[in-house]
Amino acid sequence: MVLAAFAGAALLLAAIGIYGVAAQAVAQRTREIGLRMAVGATPGSILRLVLADGVRVAAIGLAVGYAGATVLGRLLGKLLFGVGPVDGPVLVGALVVVFVVSLAACYAPARRATRIDPIVALRWE
Repeated sequence: MVLAAFAGAALLLAAIGIYGVAAQAVAQRTREIGLRMAVGATPGSILRLVLADGVRVAAIGLAVGYAGATVLGRLLGKLLFGVGPVDGPVLVGALVVVFVVSLAACYAPARRATRIDPIVALRWE
């Protein structure tokens, strides 16, 4: 139970961190997004653009995390109970959960990016 609580807390902290990074990226790209909207980009294309950036970063992080988990899993194999050092279903399940959480964390800043007013964004200094 304690391990599950710490895992949940770690997942929550990761989601908050991903949300913060995505929100900062949208804030830094306000002028670019405003310009795209001024020349005809649809809210759906802006949503896909921001989500694609978030998914790209999440995929890189998951690949590095998977490699690290397999290496460290072999080193810490004697300390594990009930699973093997490189248990495929457990690793894939963890990757899917973290990917879905990161996608959900990127969704709010992406929705906010679709509501940027092009006039305000282009006048902003």
